[in-house]
Amino acid sequence: MKHFRDTYLSLGSNQGDKLNYLQQAIDHIGVQLGSIVAISPVYQTASFGFEADDFYNICIRLRTNYKPENLLRKLLDIETSLGRKRGDSLAYESRTIDIDLLLYENCVIQTKDLTLPHPQMLKRAFVLKPLQAIAPDLIHNITNKSITEHLNACLDKSKIEILNVSLKKPISISKKYNYIAIEGNIGAGKTTLSSMLADQFNAKQVLERFADNPFLPQFYKDKDRFAFPLEMSFLADRYQQLTDDLAQFDLFKSFIISDYYIFKSLIFAQVTLAKDEYALYRRVFDIMYKEITKPDLYIYLYQNTDRLLVNIKKRGREYEQNIEASYLDKIHKGYANFVQSEQTLNTLIIDVSELDFVSNPADYHIIMQQIIKNKL
Repeated sequence: MKHFRDTYLSLGSNQGDKLNYLQQAIDHIGVQLGSIVAISPVYQTASFGFEADDFYNICIRLRTNYKPENLLRKLLDIETSLGRKRGDSLAYESRTIDIDLLLYENCVIQTKDLTLPHPQMLKRAFVLKPLQAIAPDLIHNITNKSITEHLNACLDKSKIEILNVSLKKPISISKKYNYIAIEGNIGAGKTTLSSMLADQFNAKQVLERFADNPFLPQFYKDKDRFAFPLEMSFLADRYQQLTDDLAQFDLFKSFIISDYYIFKSLIFAQVTLAKDEYALYRRVFDIMYKEITKPDLYIYLYQNTDRLLVNIKKRGREYEQNIEASYLDKIHKGYANFVQSEQTLNTLIIDVSELDFVSNPADYHIIMQQIIKNKL
């Protein structure tokens, strides 16, 4: 179980649409790094240490499971994605966005790349003022004095003007949804995405137990013989797992996310079973389906067949290596028919054919934005 920590960040911008850059940074942080608990008002201050346009400054409180060093790297990536250019000079310069890691719980760190608490924060009123607005009684890890005490004693008397504007706190998917189901064809990345989301948002994860099914390897060798016992065993296991796990919600988790939904059983059965077998199977399925809790959000990850075949080969499961493109195309059609006909589900289709959400944070951000913006 991962632990979520409180950390405080300072954000500033003095180039271009400053308010928009701050909001974009907030959105990226909220999507990629955790849950934003508080955002300070926006303060306008003169540039510090050099002559340039005024800065807009804020502080935020973030709940994250990233360790400080990893968090710092992620923040630098966000700066780069928003146009921050770092020169070789150590001199102060204008920037689209600047994100500083101020405090991380009770950590005291001194390395080449990271010092915590931030070594300059107590000398800068443009940091202390917004931080005091969201955490007046927060105790500095080293001085054991509150942020309010430090602000009152700060020698920096630069003019700080509060602006009559506000920034929006990103809606965490853990607050928006109680249960998300992610589906997709074989090799679409549904398990990987559900694991990433569960890890980031402290969700209870329900994973399909396909590896424990003794009929699966036999099915890929002789589909006609083993199709019916395979589909019946999958249906029984999925029903039991979803019924048990959804009934026993973990109080220490934010919400539930699964890498399948029970309707998957019907889609695959349509493809694999003979007509008379499917008729019997459908009668059993309809009885079970009435008892299953429906997800607040049903996500279908679409990947084209060529990409699926590459993914299947890459992950190297021996019994999957002979899967044919025609079989995957049939699964595609089954899901398409289900999505079009099932009107009771809140369905979100995400085309990930050209996305690498595992290696590319920007692609993961695209997916997260679609999930967050989706209407209930």
